[in-house]
Parts: sequence; C-alpha cells; structure tokens
Amino acid sequence: MTNVFKIPEEKREPIIHRIRAGLILLGSATKAELSQRLGLSFPTISKFIAQMEKDGEIRYSSEDDSSGGRRAKRYAYDPEYMLGLAVFVEKDETNYSVFNCMGDVKEQGTRPSVLQRDIHALADLIESLIEKYPKLRSIAIGVPGAVDNGKIILIPPYPQFLDYDLKGEFESKFLIPVVVENDMNASVLGFASNFQIENESLAYLYFGQNGPGSGILINGDVVRGSTFFTGEISFVPQYDDQSFVQALRYEQSTGGKLLARSSQIDAVARLIATFAAIINPKAIIFNEDEADEQLLAAIADRSAAYIPKQHVPQLLMSNWRQDYLFGLQHLALTLMISER
Repeated sequence: MTNVFKIPEEKREPIIHRIRAGLILLGSATKAELSQRLGLSFPTISKFIAQMEKDGEIRYSSEDDSSGGRRAKRYAYDPEYMLGLAVFVEKDETNYSVFNCMGDVKEQGTRPSVLQRDIHALADLIESLIEKYPKLRSIAIGVPGAVDNGKIILIPPYPQFLDYDLKGEFESKFLIPVVVENDMNASVLGFASNFQIENESLAYLYFGQNGPGSGILINGDVVRGSTFFTGEISFVPQYDDQSFVQALRYEQSTGGKLLARSSQIDAVARLIATFAAIINPKAIIFNEDEADEQLLAAIADRSAAYIPKQHVPQLLMSNWRQDYLFGLQHLALTLMISER
C-alpha cells in the first residue's frame, strides 16, 4: 500500500508564505538551510520547493561545494515572478511605483491628483498599470485620511471620498489583494523599515498639503487606535480656544515650508511634550522639506520648557516622500508573500 503524503490546504499556504519570505530575505538557500531556518522537516521543504520550481516561482541558482557527499542545490526566488504597486494620493498629485518582490523599482511616475477629480481616475491609473504589468499581485494605496480596514472614514476636505470602501471596491474590480493605509502610518512604517529600526517607539510629523498628521510606532508596531483615529493631531486642543491646526496656521510668507513664528514653534513644542509624556518615543521625525537644523533646535529648546530635557525625544529629518512610498511598498510586499 502506498502512503501518499498530503498537507491540508489550510496548512499549505502558511508554509509557502514562509518559504517565500525566507528565500526573499536570504537571497538564496539550500533545502537544508530553509529546513533549519523555518523549523520545517526536510521532506516538507523538498515537496514545496519542487512544486514552486515547477510553477516558475523559484529557480535553481548554483550548487554548494561538496563536503564529501552530494553537492547541495541552492535555490533563489525569481524576483520577476510577482510585482507590486504602491500608490499615494495627495492634494496636488498622485504618485505611484511598480516594483518586484525584491523591492527593485520597475517604474515610478506622477499623475494629476485624483483627489481633485474622483475615484474613477485612480481606478483608470491602476487598470492601465495592470495591463502594462500583468504580473502585478498586490496593491498598496496611501490616502491623507483615517482608514478603517480599507474604508476611508475621515478625509477632509474631500467629502466625495468619505465612507468609500476603497479596498473592497478595488479588490472586486481587479481581483488583486489591496491594502489601504493612512499616509502617516505608511510613512513611519517606511522610515522604520528603511533604517531597520525594530522594537522602538517613534512618531512622524508632517504638516503637508492637507493639514498636519502623525504616524505613531510603539515597540515596532503601527498604532491605529480603536476607531482608527490615531495620528489625527489637528484636533489636539492646545490653548483656551485653539486646536493644534488652528495654532499652527502658516503665514503666506513662509511658503508653508518652515515654521516661522514663535507661536508655531510653541505649538509644535507642546505637541512634542505631549508625545513624550504619553508614549515617550525615541525620536520624532520631520519632513526634511518642512524643517531644518535651526528649527529643530528651537523646537527642542522650547519643548524643554514643558518637560524635563532628558525626556525630549530626538528630533530628526527624513525624506517624507521616500519614506511614504517605502512604507506602502513594505505593505504590498507583505501582501505578495501571503498570496495563494
């Protein structure tokens, strides 16, 4: 009687996901290395490797030097087997990036803002990219508003997008997994991923085209909150009759790039002190287009008027656009790896 080795369908997918992730992380590996790293038996690894090689998902890359026996075959993931798409929409433009599963960018571009039009403009852009890149297997979309499991629940001043189930609609239309994320959540995730920061607490501040927002990372995890309202710092009350966004209003002469008035610096310093007292982050990141070293020094100095100086977090600058796209790319890659 022949014993047929079968793995229940619900257990097959996690194994494939782990092998994908392992090969993408390692670059290449032997069956023995994957078995040891993933804690799976050699026969199980061999079975899945054979099927993935047959499907064209992985390929033989080389053989290790012999230590006396048969030389072990080394396998690598085909970086072009699956592609991902990251898109973020802003007041003045829509940015996108197509990349392979190793993170190599195939195409980047900028289109007119879909926020000034309607959701069909975004759908048309994505559809054109799917036609050009039929191997697209995941889509990550960033929006300047609060998101509840793919549904936009707060996005002033664009009421036409309010309560729109972007994830549900686009997954139904394109039959591709979609993740929708708040712009600042994606940005803080991208910053942490890019600099390989783990198990730290960070906050990312952006004053931006659509009003101020923040992304918060606590012990390495993005915080979204019970109603996905975390980071909506515009509403934080600061003075007797002013919220943060009211206290922060730019003069036209500043061009919206630097905080020029002492009242603006004080408003940001109060927010920094609030972050420090509640989550005690290691660092707070600013968009490098909105800050400079002199400004950050002034904010840090003013923050020390509200909390002991040793608790004022590091104030850093980074490329917000790059961090945003990198965070969306990270989310899309995670979706890719977990594809059936």
